[in-house]
Amino acid sequence: MSQTLFDYLRHGEPEGGSKYRGHGVDDPLSDNGWAQMRATVATLGGWTGILSSPLQRCSAFASWLGEERGIPVQVLEDLREVGFGSWEGATRAQLLATRADEYHAFYADPVNNRPAGAETLQDFGARTARVFEQAAREHRGGHLLVVAHAGVIRATLGHVTQAPPFNWYRAVVDNAAISRFAHDGQRSKLIAHNWLPHLNP
Repeated sequence: MSQTLFDYLRHGEPEGGSKYRGHGVDDPLSDNGWAQMRATVATLGGWTGILSSPLQRCSAFASWLGEERGIPVQVLEDLREVGFGSWEGATRAQLLATRADEYHAFYADPVNNRPAGAETLQDFGARTARVFEQAAREHRGGHLLVVAHAGVIRATLGHVTQAPPFNWYRAVVDNAAISRFAHDGQRSKLIAHNWLPHLNP
């Protein structure tokens, strides 16, 4: 049975640096973020399609790359980052200074200690898994680039490896890193995670 490959690419650094950006903060990529993503894809290719989050830190690069290489691009709402509720736009330092107990509780149990107004990890996992499984059916035998977010990659990693949401935040996902998955029509598997091909060919 033909195999479908997925290269999930995390967006590069956005303007404003590191902060909690769910789907409520839509900062564009910084110049460094563009450079990071271009460096990652420079030596890769063979993609038959590009799927992207609607947030501009993903969609702007996906649109540029699709045009540059003549690859069709599809923007999917369900690829948006997890909603962080009251943490949207805050930095780690700000949370540690003003909400340290809340911050530590979240990382001890991110399922049951969500920020106020945040999307549940169960709902988030369901929508990201739906994207993965539907794309595997619709693009069978293809090789897709999925331009998305750290949370989307963690949730997809959880779906593929059957890791519960409680463990998702144990996975490091660097800016502009690739996670590669395969789907043979029945089962999915992880091939590589947090790969920067220009640094680790």
